[in-house]
Amino acid sequence: MLNDPSRKYRAFPQIDLPDRQWPSRTIDKAPRWLSTDLRDGNQALIDPMGAEKKNRFFDLLVKVGIKEIEVGFPSSGATDFDFIRELVDGGRIPDDVAIQSLTQSRRDLIEKTFEAMAGAKTAIVHLYNAVSPAWRNIVFNLDKPGVKAIAIEGAQILAEQAAKYPQTDWHFEYSPETFSTAELDFSLEVCSAVMDILKPTVDKPIIFNLPATVEAAMPNIYADQIEYFGRHIPNRDAVVISLHTHNDRGTGIAATELGLLAGGDRVEGCLFGNGERTGNVDLVTVALNMYTQGLHPGLDFSDIDEVIQTVEYCNQLPVHPRHPYAGELVFTAFSGSHQDAIKKGFAHQAKRNDEIWEVPYLPIDPADLGRSYEAVIRVNSQSGKGGVAWVLEQDYGLKLPKKMQADFSRTVQELSDTTGRELTSADIWGAFQDRYFITKSGRFELFDYAENHSGTDRIFVGKLKVDGEFRSLSGRGNGLMSSVIAALADHGGPEMDIVDYNEHAIGHGAGAQAAAYVECRTADGRSLFGAGIDTDVATATVRALLSAANGI
Repeated sequence: MLNDPSRKYRAFPQIDLPDRQWPSRTIDKAPRWLSTDLRDGNQALIDPMGAEKKNRFFDLLVKVGIKEIEVGFPSSGATDFDFIRELVDGGRIPDDVAIQSLTQSRRDLIEKTFEAMAGAKTAIVHLYNAVSPAWRNIVFNLDKPGVKAIAIEGAQILAEQAAKYPQTDWHFEYSPETFSTAELDFSLEVCSAVMDILKPTVDKPIIFNLPATVEAAMPNIYADQIEYFGRHIPNRDAVVISLHTHNDRGTGIAATELGLLAGGDRVEGCLFGNGERTGNVDLVTVALNMYTQGLHPGLDFSDIDEVIQTVEYCNQLPVHPRHPYAGELVFTAFSGSHQDAIKKGFAHQAKRNDEIWEVPYLPIDPADLGRSYEAVIRVNSQSGKGGVAWVLEQDYGLKLPKKMQADFSRTVQELSDTTGRELTSADIWGAFQDRYFITKSGRFELFDYAENHSGTDRIFVGKLKVDGEFRSLSGRGNGLMSSVIAALADHGGPEMDIVDYNEHAIGHGAGAQAAAYVECRTADGRSLFGAGIDTDVATATVRALLSAANGI
């Protein structure tokens, strides 16, 4: 890297728009959406999609609710041309969906594009030519009039070809390609000339695609460009401003959102941001950003995993595990403090009297995207008691008291440090059963017991295996728990006092079980924790006390 990058690179100039309005606006309606997955996204793949994958992707876009789909570049070759003809001839395009195809401003290419889409109910022809200084001077060696003439000629051919196929409702899109690095006034001049040829109306507007072909400036500058264009284009009511941002600086989503504030009407992009170089804007993220602000985007991502699976299959590109909203890990907390906050957030959410979502670290309810809560908290060496307690509650119905959460979390921490990996739900459940002798044998193992009364006293009579031998134990107390503790103390067990006791049902109905938890203190001040599970709550309590005694 250069010590002085200004020798090689220049800061992008600001737009002269001192009274800009977009910073004080909010996005209050969903835009029109165009998917360019089958064109811009497809041409960026190492292995472009064949017919089977294109059809599968098209069906997904329709299912999600996208009404304008750029289906290809038919003049580029037989694959795209044949695919589009199959869509049209096979009647596979829903009546409320418009297909779109891209073409450069050349007669033979434009004619091929109309031939590919002829017969569709509604079709959009997307014409483009680059207008910025670098392309004029380096690529085309043309002056401004020469570049403008290309656009005018292309628009004339559009009108001519549309008249040739009257059975289709034709719409037109023109793109002053490389708009973001072109002079604004020249882009306006070229677009105005195209309007003079095609004569759009309020009922049948022209679409002007204003692309950040290569993202070269901060997103606020793109917003200024969009607002400036919208203010100065003639007959604005007959114009749809379409935003087509790329992600070269990593701010394609921000540029799109600010562009909508600045007057954009339509968003062009790809699912999960596929596209050339760093990609097109991600339609999923832009849409779900709106959703989290209380505005329905008009697209349905209720089954985000199905969308991911289809896109990954068709593109042969993975969706990153940290991808906003869609990644495998975006709703997952490993940190103990994060887990504790999320656990408390869900408990708070359950007590609310309204549906407003307010859970720390989760900007959207995973359930709205078809995700379960199982992966919200996952346990590794960074996890704390809240995360462990969450897994046991969500997967096994156990609601550990706070002090017992801390006690068990130490066991989980040791297991995680020993294994050196993330712990699964089964790992945690197995550790819980071992730690509290749920299925594992300890010094004291219950086989049967009876509870008798003598005046105000309770008498516990139990058949237990103690240190591997069957024995009958009995003890007297003012309740079941005190009589069990007395029986243990009289037969070689620890002397304990009850500090805390909790119980709850696991599940509902006749098959529900009971869970009991105890915290005991020994004569020398040690704390012992125990847990018991049984179909009978009293038996669960006895098992919890034996669990505590086994822990000494």
